[in-house]
Amino acid sequence: MALKKRNKIDASFSMSSMTDIVFLLLIFFMVTSTLIAPNALKLLLPQSSNQTQAKPLTTISITSDLRYFVNENGKLLQVQFNDIEPFLQRTIVPEEDMYISLHADQTVPIEEVVKIMNIARRNEYKMILATSPEK
Repeated sequence: MALKKRNKIDASFSMSSMTDIVFLLLIFFMVTSTLIAPNALKLLLPQSSNQTQAKPLTTISITSDLRYFVNENGKLLQVQFNDIEPFLQRTIVPEEDMYISLHADQTVPIEEVVKIMNIARRNEYKMILATSPEK
């Protein structure tokens, strides 16, 4: 019997399986990145040269069409104006270094901003008016 052993090692490497994996990862990351919905409103904030580094406990946002949003545990909730003060009283424990950030679109009338600031003054909250840096 003439049996031959095959001891030759094939030195070639097939990249097809590696490209399949990279392609599948690319598709996975593209799909998952579109599923992430950021909790942010697109507001054109007024510009200012002064910026503060204080971290607010919560934020109140006013859009250009006068809708109010509050930040509750990282989620933006749309509320009516009359519900803002009870929400703040319910969720905020007064502390010395407590700030509320007010994000108002630059087209919002100043009287709407003053209404929110009056709520903060009545409850002795410190409020920061959010601005974008000057260019």
